[in-house]
Amino acid sequence: MSALPSELVLHPLLAQVQLEACLTGLAWAGHVLPREAWGLVQAGAAVLVDVRSPEERHFVGRVPGSLHVPWASGTALTRNPRFARELQARLSPRQPLLMLCRSGERAQAAAEAATRAGFMYAFSVLEGFEGNLDPGQRRGRLNGWRFHGLPWTQD
Repeated sequence: MSALPSELVLHPLLAQVQLEACLTGLAWAGHVLPREAWGLVQAGAAVLVDVRSPEERHFVGRVPGSLHVPWASGTALTRNPRFARELQARLSPRQPLLMLCRSGERAQAAAEAATRAGFMYAFSVLEGFEGNLDPGQRRGRLNGWRFHGLPWTQD
């Protein structure tokens, strides 16, 4: 498990996001944008959890230093029944988590599942790693982690 200070002080940005999520009735701690997520990771205020499949990370790319706990795997994206247990084995339930997927949708589901499993600060990263589809049905041209020029590598 990641080491935590004895008294966790939630980063002000995450505290604000969590308050907004609570006021709007989200079932998880809220959303952050990719650049905000990277700043939080760099500041040591949160752990980036890549919930994409192993295949996506291998063929599309990954964020160096991110923790990989797949929400689903295979080309059919079969749901990982051990998702919550894998998080619990590797992280403290008080550790702020930033869930990252391809476009942001699975990250929301993963953040909600982590919250149900007892994680107090499970956030989703909007736009995801590849971003939303553009009018031509392609990713990476509108938004997303790579679009914003944030660190990533490819095998």
